Amino acid sequence: MNKKLTALLLTATVIGSQTVCVNAAEKTITVAIWDNNQLDGLQKIADEWGEENGYKVEFDVLGWDSYWTMLEAGVSGGEMPDVFWMHSNNALKFEGSNVLMNLNDYIENDDAIDMDNYFDGITELYTKDDVHYAIPKDHDTIAIVYNKAIFDKYGVEYPSEDWTWEDFASAAQEITDKGADDGVYGTYCNVGNNQDTWYNIIYSYGGEVITPDKTKSGYDEDSTIEAMKFVADKILPACPSQDAMASTGGDTMFLSGLVGMICQGSWCINNFYTADNASDYAWAMLPYTDRNGNGTCEPEERCSIYNGLGWAAYAETKEPDAAWSLISAFCSEEGQKKQAELGVTMAAYKGVSDEFANDYDGMDISPFIDIEEKGTLVFRPYSKSTGTWESDVSDALVEAWNEPDQMESILKKCAEEMNETISEE
Repeated sequence: MNKKLTALLLTATVIGSQTVCVNAAEKTITVAIWDNNQLDGLQKIADEWGEENGYKVEFDVLGWDSYWTMLEAGVSGGEMPDVFWMHSNNALKFEGSNVLMNLNDYIENDDAIDMDNYFDGITELYTKDDVHYAIPKDHDTIAIVYNKAIFDKYGVEYPSEDWTWEDFASAAQEITDKGADDGVYGTYCNVGNNQDTWYNIIYSYGGEVITPDKTKSGYDEDSTIEAMKFVADKILPACPSQDAMASTGGDTMFLSGLVGMICQGSWCINNFYTADNASDYAWAMLPYTDRNGNGTCEPEERCSIYNGLGWAAYAETKEPDAAWSLISAFCSEEGQKKQAELGVTMAAYKGVSDEFANDYDGMDISPFIDIEEKGTLVFRPYSKSTGTWESDVSDALVEAWNEPDQMESILKKCAEEMNETISEE
């Protein structure tokens, strides 16, 4: 238990044990999230904490847009939950505001929390001017999920660890050609599939979406353009039409047997694990780009974009000590192991991802773990205005998906507009 919360409860005990029970029963901590798939596991952890500390934990699962609208309202004094998630798309706009609690004092006085134990990119995201505004909750990686039945039907070899992105494209095109009469395509890559697909290709090629100092777009860099031309020339021809992808998500098409393989994040494993024909599905590590031309994969040539949510508390919560105690329960080594064991998500705490992999009996999800040693994890590109420029880029790329030969000119225009947006942050 958190030291400060322990002190509060001990003080109450002096008054009388009966008073503690009555008051505790009346207390509630509210939590807001946007992913219903994680609710059951998180509720189990929260309920255990609540029983120990005398609180009821109530979760509110909101849609993505509604979630951020709620937080925006919090800036002007709107009703807020006590505890909630942060995301790389929007974290920077809230850090330093009256929405997020400064967690530094709590961290300093809680032996269960050591910021060195979390992935550096996530910790950095939720820290501004040496103030910690959220504690890393999880991290994710990307892998290929493929339908063995489709590969077998068309006589295509399964993805392997030594696949390059060229191999991926060739297999996807072979499935598309052989499956034409059946309406089956090799893969799926929509404009919105940045983290799970084409971001990974960009960084595998040695390109970047934004410079490390977050001051300039990378869309006009030669390596980035080369990577996206590859997407246009080799990946898109093996995908359903832009209109089809705009109306139907990749997971839906894959689960319907219309697509042979897709790149997907670890946050979606359960969608495939619980499917009726889950035995047909298998996972493989993301391919690499043989930039060095030596026929072997160097770690920097196989890249997976990763992201990580953070647990934050409302700056004006009436239960600051309890809010912190709950966050600590989620983010301690013990809590992170429970999260992984329950199959909620991969942990942000270094070294406990194996527990997550062991949760999916009968489905090997080791590619999500293996890439951490055999590739390079790249934190999801972000700046203060991520949501704006990412949306603008997606809108612009719709034209490139319909007219692939215009990819280079569209990317250069994206870079100009993105640079203007960044300059106004």
